[in-house]
Amino acid sequence: MAFRFLFALIAGILFPAVASAACEGRLVDSPHVMPSPACVPDKPQRIVSLDAGYTLGMAIELGLPVAGAPLFGMSDEALREKAESLSVENLGSLTEPSVEKIIGLQPDLILGSGFLGENALALASRVAPAAFITAQNWKDYLRALIEVSGSDRKAEDVLADYESRVARLRDEIPEDLTVSVVRITSWDFQVYLDSPDAYAPFAVLREAGVRRTAYETSDDGAETLKRPDWEQLAGLDGNVLLYIVGGTNTSDTDGRLEEVLDNPLWQQLPAVQAGRVYRVDPATWMEFSGVGSAHKVLDDIERYFVGKQ
Repeated sequence: MAFRFLFALIAGILFPAVASAACEGRLVDSPHVMPSPACVPDKPQRIVSLDAGYTLGMAIELGLPVAGAPLFGMSDEALREKAESLSVENLGSLTEPSVEKIIGLQPDLILGSGFLGENALALASRVAPAAFITAQNWKDYLRALIEVSGSDRKAEDVLADYESRVARLRDEIPEDLTVSVVRITSWDFQVYLDSPDAYAPFAVLREAGVRRTAYETSDDGAETLKRPDWEQLAGLDGNVLLYIVGGTNTSDTDGRLEEVLDNPLWQQLPAVQAGRVYRVDPATWMEFSGVGSAHKVLDDIERYFVGKQ
């Protein structure tokens, strides 16, 4: 993400580079945090989150003092409403947050995800101490956020109910069940793979013992996403098919969904013919934001897989 030129201009005029000063807080040296080491306050009091996904959701779950985040364009209405109830200032969109609002909030820590990039980190660091979390695994992300924020919570305690529920579900998933999952966007199909670095909801499926099809499984950590064409949809030959539509794109309202559901290639999929195809919430599956999202994935597992042959 590239912040607006105004961010650089204002930050350069008003704030010295934090990295150039001696650290007056804590140094966090972690392979999942950039920069490393990162200089952060012992107990931050006003945190700005530059993403409304992992960082915002997990920060709220940890009870951190989040002052602002980009809430515009979120399809996760529950998370947005929770943030608003906690008086989190809306900074605008993920790609163009309001620089004026960020500066006006006078944060003592700015947090973000590593996908925002080094340029964004460098600019944010001129406003306040900043740390971006780079962990791919969502539980590693949570642990890094706890470390960076100085939270008194322990990841093991936060995850305890989730881990217990996953262990129970692993014994309840039918052994012969295979599951396919596809995202239908306005312009393509997206298949998030069962892989070592799987995106969080699909990592939850894996932990719970849900088996995907051969087409949707990869032992190569470098491959996490496929974009099948119409003919390649045949690889989605699971006993059950979940599909994700809408959310951050308009595929649920622009005619794309009807185009897909009416297509003979879609109708020939085994799960569709068996009547075992289900639409799931894009807020849960495409805007995963923490332990609460993980439990919603487990809700879908119980709803569509447990006890089903």
